[in-house]
Amino acid sequence: MERPKVGILMGSESDLDKMQQASQVLEEMEVAYEMNILSAHRVPDLTAEYALSARKRGLEVIICGAGMAAHLAGAVAAQTTLPVIGVPLASGALSGVDALYATVQMPSGVPVATVAIDGAGNAGYLACQILAIWDEKLALRLAAGRQATRERLSQIPDKLKTRLK
Repeated sequence: MERPKVGILMGSESDLDKMQQASQVLEEMEVAYEMNILSAHRVPDLTAEYALSARKRGLEVIICGAGMAAHLAGAVAAQTTLPVIGVPLASGALSGVDALYATVQMPSGVPVATVAIDGAGNAGYLACQILAIWDEKLALRLAAGRQATRERLSQIPDKLKTRLK
């Protein structure tokens, strides 16, 4: 079994359904990953340990999804120089806007790449694009996936014409 290249973290078990979008993309692109539930607030020592050991364990990118205060991506980014992608998750009274702000407003020197609220699928694609810098086969799989999407979308007008007749 191939060693994981991407770590997918989420702040709580309730985030699993949304964060599985990232794992689905990674599986489609044949990228090995690991998935874990860690909290920047509830288990800060375990979260720091995960981030500090990530490079030694072979990870190359970490995706972090969290809602509300959404400190997970920032807490991980503070402990590693690996690329960290934050996924703000919709929850609470502000429907994810608070998580978005918490994820993108990082201090200088501790960046977190951030995707849209509930955008775990795009986080998976971004992780693949980062890895594809060095992995030509992955770059080809990404290009093939985009081409398939273009072809599928280009057929929609014909389908609409048929339905409108």
